[in-house]
Amino acid sequence: MKFIRGIRGVTVAALALTLAACGSSVKTADQQPAAGSSAGALIGVTMPTKASERWIHDGDNIKAALEKLGYKVDLQYAENDIPTQVNQIENQITKGAKLLVIASIDGTAITTQLQEAADHKIPVIAYDRLLLNSPNVDYYATFDNYKVGVEQANSLLKGLGTGPGPFNIELFGGSPDDNNSTYFFNGAMSVLKPLMDSGKLVVKSGQTTFAPTAILRWDPATAQRRMEDLLTKTYGGGAKVDGVLSPYDGLSIGILSALKSNGYGTGGQSYPVVTGQDAEVASVKSIIAGEQYSTVFKDTRKLADVTVKMADTVLKGGKAEVNNTTDYNNGKKVVPSYLLQPVVVDKSNYQKELLDSGYYTAGQLK
Repeated sequence: MKFIRGIRGVTVAALALTLAACGSSVKTADQQPAAGSSAGALIGVTMPTKASERWIHDGDNIKAALEKLGYKVDLQYAENDIPTQVNQIENQITKGAKLLVIASIDGTAITTQLQEAADHKIPVIAYDRLLLNSPNVDYYATFDNYKVGVEQANSLLKGLGTGPGPFNIELFGGSPDDNNSTYFFNGAMSVLKPLMDSGKLVVKSGQTTFAPTAILRWDPATAQRRMEDLLTKTYGGGAKVDGVLSPYDGLSIGILSALKSNGYGTGGQSYPVVTGQDAEVASVKSIIAGEQYSTVFKDTRKLADVTVKMADTVLKGGKAEVNNTTDYNNGKKVVPSYLLQPVVVDKSNYQKELLDSGYYTAGQLK
């Protein structure tokens, strides 16, 4: 047996030398393509869910653009299930992905997988949601999320009008496991809190901090239940809600449903001013119908373009273009970021921003 093992060892060694002499193209999963030779590389793209149409647009746009450049793309959706997303990323690493684009469900939940990617020398781009508590995040592509909150608050004030008040408003926050949520909330509060302090704006529920307003996983049904509870417990005796800060269109639809069940939007009682984000079809239709007041439009085509350029540059051995190297500390490092600018859309400009730009067709909004 020792003799046989010795023969096998010699044979394997000889084969290795032969492959080396021939310039073998065999690669292990953790080898990066050399600069300029990344054609056909596999890129793993993971998105949180298909429940929100914006993530469908994101995934489709990234996949199409990367494939146009000659890359192979493994696009996965985790349906807001963290273990599923963990498995998807691990599978992409096993398949030999040379770069990962990750829009996380929970930015703190995949540090082990990010370390595994680093061990295999796989660069990682955090997409729209910052990946937290890991040094193994190379770039971050997103919108200016603090400004999103500022714009939502300004739109709420615009809808309320120039009267002296006081105006009764309620606040909703995003999912507590999404790093963007606090940026949205803090941006909005930078505008609203001085007016709350002066008495022009009144939050009758008293829920003015992020924690009690947060809606886990951005779930519309949870937002609807919370709005129903607020109306039942806080707005008896003829008190009315004048405005609702909502950070996302899916929540806005749930909020509006609760309001409608309580008599708003019927007879002589108009809906409060309700904000939103992502310009989803249902909410744009609601805006056109005079229900939801506004949404913050984040053109996912532009975000996909930025991300694809990042990926292509990195895989070709270069440094990706960024425009912010100070603001996005993930707990382990400041992640070099590229920020895009959001746009408020309401009934006055949806034609220009959403139809004339080709983001939607007129038929989609009927």
